[in-house]
Amino acid sequence: MGRQWLHSKKAVASKKKAQATGKLVREIVVAAKLGDPDPDMNPRLAQACEKARKASVSKDVIERAKLKGGGGDAPTLSSLMFEGYTPHKVPLIVETLTDNPNRTAPELRVLFRKGQLGAPGSNKFLFDLVGMVEAHREMAEVDLEEAAIEAGANEVDPLATNQNDDIPEDALGARFLCERGDIHSVSQWLAENGWKVVTSEPGYVPKNLCNLSDEQREEVGEFLEILDDHDDVHRIWVALE
Repeated sequence: MGRQWLHSKKAVASKKKAQATGKLVREIVVAAKLGDPDPDMNPRLAQACEKARKASVSKDVIERAKLKGGGGDAPTLSSLMFEGYTPHKVPLIVETLTDNPNRTAPELRVLFRKGQLGAPGSNKFLFDLVGMVEAHREMAEVDLEEAAIEAGANEVDPLATNQNDDIPEDALGARFLCERGDIHSVSQWLAENGWKVVTSEPGYVPKNLCNLSDEQREEVGEFLEILDDHDDVHRIWVALE
């Protein structure tokens, strides 16, 4: 029985790794398709490749994904947005990237049974759609407000490892919010001035955050993990402290 459990555990771990690799490769394809196929000219693509390398995705797989996204034979991926609430009424927006919307939509509806799936536009007004650039640098005396002004961002907040696991524990992390059209220029300024950019894309920022008990937070976390495990789920934005 123990040996069977061990094999099962290994199979689950292998499946999760395959799912993670698939999402990372898909992000490279999308980033290359939407922007310049050269990572030096496309911050989103550069970050996608870096995340894939950190996850031990092979160089050949990364290069094929870049070529696939930059070429004319790139798959047609539709972006489907789902709005709703987690258990305990926390608003969230889920973005999916799929080559088969007729498969993804009903599967997401099933996953939302423990929460509440809303109609399109039902809770987007609870979020602001902005340009989001997350970055880190060596710990130093840095004026974040001044860095934001120089970069061309509108707002800046400190960012820790528990908010984005791409931020090292011994680094100074920050989230810069800007106009969506300024994402590239903000990312470029940061990269040229000692910052390591880890996120560079449009994103939804909640206008207000929900405060839950530890028990409620755990239940919400389990719900979000189930959503995130779906192959087509690309991003989740949730109004949770």
